[in-house]
Amino acid sequence: MTDLVQFIDHPPLHEPTLLLALEGWIDAGGAAQGAARAILGAHSSEPIAEFNADELLDHRARRPTMILTEGVMTDLVWPSIELRALTDSQGRHVVILAGAEPDHAWGRFVGAVRDAAVSLGVQTVVGLGAYPAPVPHTRDSNLSLTSPSPDVLDSLPGFVRGTIQVPAGVQSAIEMSTHEAGLRSIGLWAQVPHYISSIAYPAASVALVEGLERVAGLSFEAAALRDEAAAGRSQLDELVAGNDQHREMVEQLEQMYDSQGLDALGPLPTGDQLAAEFQAFLRDNPDT
Repeated sequence: MTDLVQFIDHPPLHEPTLLLALEGWIDAGGAAQGAARAILGAHSSEPIAEFNADELLDHRARRPTMILTEGVMTDLVWPSIELRALTDSQGRHVVILAGAEPDHAWGRFVGAVRDAAVSLGVQTVVGLGAYPAPVPHTRDSNLSLTSPSPDVLDSLPGFVRGTIQVPAGVQSAIEMSTHEAGLRSIGLWAQVPHYISSIAYPAASVALVEGLERVAGLSFEAAALRDEAAAGRSQLDELVAGNDQHREMVEQLEQMYDSQGLDALGPLPTGDQLAAEFQAFLRDNPDT
């Protein structure tokens, strides 16, 4: 198909959904990566295509991992980009684009992914992402949708739909390109509390996994991920309870979340302030 991608022999797929879960630009709290890891960890998958990492990645930015055993270099693990196939809990076929977001040749890469999706019979493309938002960790993570198609958005009510100009990741370019090829293309985004957006936030990963059923009819096992989210909630509750300023901030965010308005809210502590406190909490509790 192209020198950027090499397909591997695999069983035929029936109208698979393509999930985009590249390690890239917009993934607050590691929510998309957490969702992808949970799906791949709970469901058996196999590689069906590999992309040319030497063409696409800057290895000075994404260096291979050297594995040493008592001074002996036993392996080098190189960063990769691949398509993996699996079935969800209901037997529906799914293909996940996983690995590092390319550093180079975005146009060629986007075209290769689009052509692969068409050749595999993909009907729906869903990109996973997350962004910081003024929301509390004590409420469910809001989900928002983006799509090049207003009709697709209109068919999926109950999601946040924003208006903003921001730098885009390569997943957005893939969504645009696959839409132009006639595929149903969606970006599914989780909102992550701004004060912990640089910390792993599995609650948002849970929201993304559950959101996939709403937007694409996919069902995945996520019990372990929900356990992680519950543990993270307990840790955050403990942290916030020990600081009056943080507790007041969370209460104000709860009011804003519940009313979906900004009236009567005072100034909030910055994300950096609470993130620094949370980092200190983790240092004092290494088992977490």
